[in-house]
Amino acid sequence: MSEDDTAPNSGDTADGAPADAPADEVAALKAETVALKEQLLRYAAEAENTKRRAEREANDARAYAIQKFARDLLGVADNLARALAHEPADGGDPAIKNFVLGVEMTEKELLAAFERNGLKRIAPAKGAKFDPHQHQAMAEQPGTDVAPGAVVELMQPGYELLGRLVRPAMVTVAAKVAGAGAAAQPSQANGAGPNPYAAGDEADPGAAVDRRA
Repeated sequence: MSEDDTAPNSGDTADGAPADAPADEVAALKAETVALKEQLLRYAAEAENTKRRAEREANDARAYAIQKFARDLLGVADNLARALAHEPADGGDPAIKNFVLGVEMTEKELLAAFERNGLKRIAPAKGAKFDPHQHQAMAEQPGTDVAPGAVVELMQPGYELLGRLVRPAMVTVAAKVAGAGAAAQPSQANGAGPNPYAAGDEADPGAAVDRRA
């Protein structure tokens, strides 16, 4: 065997490019290699993002599959609460006592079923801060003993399913103190903030306010 058959090709460089290849051609090949690697990484990242998004959407679909069913049941919970709110004052009749007790137990079990399935009741107390993400202001009430913009009365409880709002709580809020200057100073001294529902001094203080944004 001759030396020409066993010796490596001295005309090739370490990266496989011909030794006599122009420098600009070698640089172009290296740049193309880098670009292909970057493109491959982008495709891999996009594929991973698509996979994660599909998994998240599937999880959301499973988690919120009962949303429509839960919304339909809210009317049942409302009717049970209304029935208990009109409980007869004279509870001497055993039949009436048993009936009211049955309604109470039914409401309690329904709310417990809501809790077990991630449906949480939203019922802000009087004086609670108005949350536009969970509450809907149906009316304003002037001259209350709570801070302007705070909840005065709960008209209808709201519900959220695993953190997603199903129905906002309908509330009455404290209206902005009418006037300015001396009339408004007592509220400011007590730390009450400005009414978040008033568009200005020209706004109608008796207008109903929608919490939707």
